[in-house]
Amino acid sequence: MAVKVERLLVCNGRVVAGGRSDGGRIISDGAVLTEGNRIIAVGTRRELRGKGRGAQEIDARGGVIMPGLVNAHMHLYSSLARGLAPLGPPPRNFPAVLRQLWWPLDAALDRSSLRASAEVALVECLRSGTTTVIDHHESQSFQKGSLKVLEQALRRTGVRGALCLGVSDRYGRGPEGLEENISWAARIAAREQGRQEPIKAMIGLHAAFTVEEATLKKAVQAAEELDLGLHLHVAEDLTDQRECRKKYGLSVVQRLARGGALGPRTLAVHGVHLSRQEIRLIAASGTNLVHNPQSNMNNAVGVCPVSRLLRKYVVVGLGTDGMTADMRQEARSALLLHKHASGNPSAFFEEACRLLLVNNPTLVRKVLGWKLGRLRPGYLADIIVLDYHPPTPFNRSTFMGHFLFGLIAAPVSTAVVNGVLRMADARVLGVDQKVLARRASEQASALWKRFRRGG
Repeated sequence: MAVKVERLLVCNGRVVAGGRSDGGRIISDGAVLTEGNRIIAVGTRRELRGKGRGAQEIDARGGVIMPGLVNAHMHLYSSLARGLAPLGPPPRNFPAVLRQLWWPLDAALDRSSLRASAEVALVECLRSGTTTVIDHHESQSFQKGSLKVLEQALRRTGVRGALCLGVSDRYGRGPEGLEENISWAARIAAREQGRQEPIKAMIGLHAAFTVEEATLKKAVQAAEELDLGLHLHVAEDLTDQRECRKKYGLSVVQRLARGGALGPRTLAVHGVHLSRQEIRLIAASGTNLVHNPQSNMNNAVGVCPVSRLLRKYVVVGLGTDGMTADMRQEARSALLLHKHASGNPSAFFEEACRLLLVNNPTLVRKVLGWKLGRLRPGYLADIIVLDYHPPTPFNRSTFMGHFLFGLIAAPVSTAVVNGVLRMADARVLGVDQKVLARRASEQASALWKRFRRGG
């Protein structure tokens, strides 16, 4: 089971302190000391030897010690879709993908299948070094109680997380979805009461083209009253823009701006089809955007104008949209996508690291208030150790190359989340992965039957 002790000393490794895309301060024979859920000291092993007396020692065995990674947009419900064929003929565009795969799947989910899907995904998060997940849930036939199921999965695995249900009017169940967001958020707020809870709430909306005006208004009002951020898909496909202009005479971002949905605590996800005017609105409002390169490529929806957004000082983070739990893969996918799309082999090298290592912690602090992403006194104790032994010089000037072409494939041996040891010797503590996989497979078989029957 997970090991909770008052003090931990992670030592005998290369400490990458974080806070910059080049890794920030790098300490060759480094160590990190935690107390409770906070980091209290960072330095060489010799410097921390005295301070760490009485702490449980975790030997990094010469590996790389760095901050846990953040997934800024995840769908924990999607794990059991692996190998599931869409209904009907092969989908030729993104609306068809939604109609033939994702919407029938989220209509077929129930309590047991959602639990299995979330636990599989969260274990994979830890094994890939992702210690914080901002999830956007969809299960239109199982809304009431769905966020509690996800909360329980977070607590079982120990992953830090923010949850919401993507409210949609496509089945006429928008009010029920909004009530699930509100009631669960109130429950989390009551539980927190000054405690350092590793789980937080947001208000979720699916996307502008499935959310009516009344629902949008109520969601924005709920977020304001509960002091929560909004999390929604924005202009992922041209369909979102076309439907919005047809129905409201506005672009997606114009409509969101009019409805008060933009702001520093809003996560606008995808943003593939944004006009220059919309980018200006996003920038002026302080809204955050989450780039999901693998999902965008998989659905053939286009390329997000990340460089243009960054030039306008928009905080652009990185998410997986449920495609994977491994944020290192996502960073390299961003690198390769933008090199290819721009025709420039020198493009997006620094940006790929910045989105994951700097911007994701920045938007987490803006939206959720968690101070993480650096190994520095006062920051939350979310730490990973990668079994990586560099074959070339390893320093600030070479770190990005190591991260994108070496660390991306390194096994994660240790994960500490909120000061608790959650993974040791490449094994997630308190979880039998074979049993978990067997239960998930059983749930997937039942889910797929409901999926085909519903279609």
